[in-house]
This record gives sequence, structure tokens and C-alpha cells, in this order.
Amino acid sequence: MEEEVHGIVIVGAGICGLATALALHRKGIPSLVLEKSDTLRTDGGSISIQANGWRVLEQLGIAAELRETATLVTEIHDVWQQEQGSKSAVLPVRGELRWLKRKDLIETMAKNIPPGAIRFSCHVAAIHPAKPGNHGTVLTALDGSIIRAKALIGCDGSNSVVAKYLGLSPAIPASCMLLRGFTRYPNGNSFGTHFLRLKYKDFFLGRAPMTNNLVNFFVAIWHPSADVTKDTRAMKDFVLEKLKDQCSNEIVEMARDVDPESLILLKRVWYRPPWQVMFSSFRKGTVTVAGDAMHVMGNYIGQGGSAALEDALVLARSLSRAAAGFGGWELCEKKISAAMGEYVRERRLRVVRLSLESSALATLIGTKSLVTKLACFAIVGLFGTNNSNEHANYDCGHL
Repeated sequence: MEEEVHGIVIVGAGICGLATALALHRKGIPSLVLEKSDTLRTDGGSISIQANGWRVLEQLGIAAELRETATLVTEIHDVWQQEQGSKSAVLPVRGELRWLKRKDLIETMAKNIPPGAIRFSCHVAAIHPAKPGNHGTVLTALDGSIIRAKALIGCDGSNSVVAKYLGLSPAIPASCMLLRGFTRYPNGNSFGTHFLRLKYKDFFLGRAPMTNNLVNFFVAIWHPSADVTKDTRAMKDFVLEKLKDQCSNEIVEMARDVDPESLILLKRVWYRPPWQVMFSSFRKGTVTVAGDAMHVMGNYIGQGGSAALEDALVLARSLSRAAAGFGGWELCEKKISAAMGEYVRERRLRVVRLSLESSALATLIGTKSLVTKLACFAIVGLFGTNNSNEHANYDCGHL
């Protein structure tokens, strides 16, 4: 099959891949996005976007449209159920926090990218370095097509083929499963603008408003048996039994009345340990990674999506600076490599800190060991920013 040659190729049309393509487009730099599915992947329920993510969406020019689809969250209500009773705290949200439908975010970014910039049904099977005399990285797809890319960006998630090409260790599954979905309230709900987080002995529940008529919720279960995780229906029944024993009627009714089409069971919650994020090589020549391919961190601090948006902006900015210094987007290999190196250096400490906090909180919630809990409290207290929402105050700058 005849080989195609492109400038910047992005693998994966998820949040990070589309944000990167849109950021490059805003800077006048074309790109080609390869997506293995035959349509946009708009499933996945909801995603929390914090203030740092909204700053990026402003730079991409789509924040105003997306704000119309989601309620502003003003407070976080934490309730920790313990043997001695329950503890609760109310934390004001500093900055902007909203839950978006992943579908709304994906479709809004996609429609702002030039037509034809996304190629569907293109599953990258292998990546090969350039041979002497031929510049660019070679990608081969399952359908036999061959694409040569001057610059390659892997935004293809926790099981990234580009990350494997770079030699990154596989992401690690956490010992929990996640059930999440939407519940509709035709006559409105009484939950206000509060994000509720309930921690019980062996599960964690979150409830967040999306609009006055739509509420997002999730339940994380640690070490469930194989019988209850065989399908979504079995997991829902198992969760309902747990909630009936320990939660209020309004929580039980919310889970019972969930829209069945929105219900999603995640049998694996993946993360990349902070030491991998700290020491891994995220660039080889003109190939790099972003988003979950770089720093998948689970859902524990709600920064996965916002951090991916930051990656997209910083990477596009680095490439555009190199293009400006070279007189156009047609960059030489040396300029692209240097720009990607700059991007990795700028992002590393930021995502290490997020990964560290996320890993510590995941362990803290799931462990029964007092020693481990104390160690996690120390990490979160020393490096973490969850309670102060300082991580959401981060500003990665202008595009």
C-alpha cells in the first residue's frame, strides 16, 4: 500500500487528542488525528473540569458554550463514616468546578477542528523509527495503511501503543471497580450546587449536580467478588444492597433510578505510579505522549481531564514557538524534538505532583493498614493540595 506522509499525527480522538488538535489549529498548525473507532467515542459518562481546565478551554475558545451545559459547583461536602461515628466537613470550592457530559466536551472540540482532520477506523498496530535517509516515524494500521509522521503525539489512553513504543511500563490496575451514571429529576432536585462525597468502610460514593434536572454519581468498591462484577446489572444490584444498609433514602433512590443507558461499569481503574511519571522517558526523537498515555491517575482528585487539557495547550504552544522561530509550521526534526523536550520538562513536575496525590488518596481510601494510612496522610499533608484545591489554581499560561 502506498505510504502517506503527514506533518503532525495524533493517535487517539479522546479528550487529550482532540484538545491537542484544536490547540494546534488555533495556532495555525494542521494535524491529523487517527481514531480506531468508526465514530467519535462519546461514551464515558461525566467528567469534572476544575478551574485549571476551564482556563485551557477559554484559550481553546469553547468555554462559554460548554458552561451553558453544566451547573457551577460551589461546595464540597465530605462525610466519613467511622466506627466511632461519622465526621463531616464542608469545603468551599475555590475557582470554577463543573461536571460536563463527556459527550458534550468531545463533540464541541471535534466540531471546531477542520473537516477531515479526524480519520476514523484507523487502528495503529505498530510504530517504527525512521530508517536512514527517510525522515519521520512510520505507523502501520490494522488495515495495512502506512503513515509517515514528521511529529507523532500519543493521546491514546492508558493502553497506549505510542507509550509502548517509547518504552514506558504498562499502567497498573487499582484494586477497585467503579460504577457511575446519570439520574434524571424531571421536577428538579434539592441538592443545590454541592458535590457530596461519602466514605464508608468498603466503598466511596460521589454525587454531583450537572443541571437542575440531571445528577451525576459514582460508587467505587474495593476488592469486590467476581460474582458481582460480571456485568453492570449485577454490580448495580450489589451496590444498591450496600447503600440500603448504610445510606439515606435519597441516596438509594438516586442509584435505583439511574438512567440505565448511562450506567457504566469500569472493571479496571488504571494509574501510573508517581515514580514512573518522575523518571520515565516521555520523548524519543519527534515522538511524545500526553494525557492518560503519559500520566493516567484514576479519578481520585478529579484532575485527569483538566491535566490532559493542560498537556494539549503546553505541547501546542511549544511546537508553535518552534514554528515561529523557523518561519512556519514545516519544522525540521531537530526543532520538533527540541520543542517536545521543552514540553516534557514543563509538564513533568506538575503531573508528578498530581500523580503522587492521586495515588496517596487512592491508597488511603482503600487500605486497612494504620501504618499505610499514616504514610498517606503524611504525603497528602506535605505534597497534596486536595483540601485547598490548590491544584485547580494552577495556570499553564496562554496558548
